[in-house]
Amino acid sequence: MRHRLPASGRLAAWGITWALSGAVALAGQPAAWLERMNHALNTLNYEGTFAHWEGGQVQMLKIIHRLKDGVVAERLESLDGSGREFIRSGSKLTCYLPDKRVVLVERIPPSSSLIGTLPALNRQTERFYALHEGSQVRIDRHLTRLITVMPRDQYRYGYRLWIDRAGMPLKIQLWDARDGGHVIEEIVFATLKTERTIPDAAFQPHLSTAGYRWLRNTAVPPKSSALVWNALWLPPGFHMATHLAQSLPGANGPVEHLVYTDGLASVSVFVSRPVRTDAAHPPAVESAHMGASYVFSTFVDGHRVTAVGEAPARTVRSIADSVRAREVGYASLPGVPLGHPGSPP
Repeated sequence: MRHRLPASGRLAAWGITWALSGAVALAGQPAAWLERMNHALNTLNYEGTFAHWEGGQVQMLKIIHRLKDGVVAERLESLDGSGREFIRSGSKLTCYLPDKRVVLVERIPPSSSLIGTLPALNRQTERFYALHEGSQVRIDRHLTRLITVMPRDQYRYGYRLWIDRAGMPLKIQLWDARDGGHVIEEIVFATLKTERTIPDAAFQPHLSTAGYRWLRNTAVPPKSSALVWNALWLPPGFHMATHLAQSLPGANGPVEHLVYTDGLASVSVFVSRPVRTDAAHPPAVESAHMGASYVFSTFVDGHRVTAVGEAPARTVRSIADSVRAREVGYASLPGVPLGHPGSPP
């Protein structure tokens, strides 16, 4: 399982160029606010600090982002004294964990970001989320517009975003709309500025890694035939986005990794090789909340199945409980049926 970043990825970057910030504030076009914000996430050179509240705890973090010659470089640094740093170059992510004296290297999708991607709705996702533009609110001397993205069912979370005229989200909330609604996670930027250029030195680790263990999360070459796992039930709108085998640090052999998403919410499923079980004392099913994420681990046909997702517990558990295997060649993976929406098992 990949290492969990401090901000767990649900953050946003901020607005596009100041040339656009002078334009008349958009009205009645909440999707356009989100488009501008996500455009900034991918294109601006910037650095800033933010407070991240999750699970009753607050962290301060620093983010640096650069786009140079089509390659994204990012650095996320904890300011809480742990010294943890996460440095990304293109699709390579290096996690420096001084408290464990470990450096973890893994591959991430080129379109991902250390501070995540906030909602960008299309015709598909709009079927499952309601988008609204709220009133203007002044935050730290900046006039912002409240944009809400709320789920139309109980299978996913929503967002509340306070965005200024430049496209900067000064305040971000991950929102559980059930039972009257409550905040799961909150981000508030304390400082944020754009830069014309950011030097390569800004993406070098501050600490010495002498004596550290280096661990690598690598893809495993596909076999001609193997047990292929898949969820037989998915919430409406969810589909398989990733299906691969990985060699993970500490794992007893290759781990099959599946990612299901509706375009905003996502659930990762990890299936490890068979484990010995005692019929008289079967292994316990485990679950836990980790901030905005819910983790559920069970056993299916002697394999450990672990699902992790920034989604309600019902969604994560139901997907994990429906995971089954079949014997096929890897070449036929794209044709593996995903089941159909309906009531969770």
